Amino acid sequence: MAEDEGGQSTGESGKNEPGKRGASQVVRGPGLRLGRPFGIPLYVSPSWFVVAAFITVLLAPQSGDATDPSNDFGNELGGWRYVLSLAYAVFLYGSVVVHELAHSALAKRLGLPVRRIVIHFLGGVSEIEKESDSPGKAFWIAFVGPLTSAALAGIGFAVYQVIPHEDSVSLGQKVAATLIFGFWASNLLVAIFNMLPGLPLDGGQLLRAAVWKATGRPMAGTVAAAWAGRVLAIAVFIVMNLIYVHDGTIQPFGLGLAVFMAMFIWYGATQALVVAKLRERIPGLSARKMTRRAISVDARIPLAEALRRAHEVNARGIVLVDGNERPTGLVNEAQVIATPEQRRPWVEAGDVAHPLDASLIVTADLMGEELLDVLRANPAPEYLVVETSGEIVGVLAASDVQAAFLGKPPGPPPAPRKMPV
Repeated sequence: MAEDEGGQSTGESGKNEPGKRGASQVVRGPGLRLGRPFGIPLYVSPSWFVVAAFITVLLAPQSGDATDPSNDFGNELGGWRYVLSLAYAVFLYGSVVVHELAHSALAKRLGLPVRRIVIHFLGGVSEIEKESDSPGKAFWIAFVGPLTSAALAGIGFAVYQVIPHEDSVSLGQKVAATLIFGFWASNLLVAIFNMLPGLPLDGGQLLRAAVWKATGRPMAGTVAAAWAGRVLAIAVFIVMNLIYVHDGTIQPFGLGLAVFMAMFIWYGATQALVVAKLRERIPGLSARKMTRRAISVDARIPLAEALRRAHEVNARGIVLVDGNERPTGLVNEAQVIATPEQRRPWVEAGDVAHPLDASLIVTADLMGEELLDVLRANPAPEYLVVETSGEIVGVLAASDVQAAFLGKPPGPPPAPRKMPV
């Protein structure tokens, strides 16, 4: 399942956000890291091991009942049935890994950054950090996953047809045939499930790309595919319950699985809609519009005096300058709030500031994705905003960018520790 930031669910958390520096830039992985195929970090969530154990226990009886005298395969396997079932679970999620790698590799080739791939109990997700800039790219990134799974299923099926798998073959041949059957069946399952036409599945991304192409508006595609996902969730719930009805009674396992799958699809579709609405605001983000008015002070001035001067001119940013009026640091709002008011006359402004380097200087003309790219590459709580000529415009706070992204008005920190600027 490919995950454009604007096309599907919000995906897993952990992105570097403006306002975090130093050790906070080291993002913990969401599980066990398996490697970096194609330069993309690949993780397995701990939840996968729970599902693998569940699949192993659930499917082991399907390999034959060792207590049934008429079941030669089950008698020969004995306890090895569980090993065979575990191998199927590995094949199933191995198919998901290849599926996600297909999404991610093509996305990288088309110039879209891929943060990581995460394999979890529901399957997997490719965290693509930017939305495709055309419906064509969005279509192919989504389609290549199911296409790869279907191709692997076809290869596995062809191999299965030419190897011996009759009841009369040896135990080793039966095991090999069972594993190959599991390989092509799991890939076919991944391909079919992901082609269902609704977000957050790949089929929903294809529908989104088609509507986007027809209307010229990506948001229209997302809305259509998200609502299709909600309808699909209801349909999956009904169909799965019908499958698990026996003698007029719904089996508890079937009911639980139906609820679980329906909730997964419904939630993913809803999140895709939320993220798409957020991303609609990105083009309107402007460094100039969000810049706070700022004053310049010497680093040795008492914090209370610096705040008084800022308050006089209704400024909410404080820039430290040296004797030549060159900016050297930015007063950190969070540290100001954390400083008790009675101590501020004895605390220097430089004690609650962070040094200014070139990575924390942004030009006032930056907008939209370009602005966010700069902030993501250099996370910090505040940035110095300058004209192309180098003239200081003011201070850009990461919190104000987040507020604008969420559609909230920027404002002073909440009481009781209100920054008096």
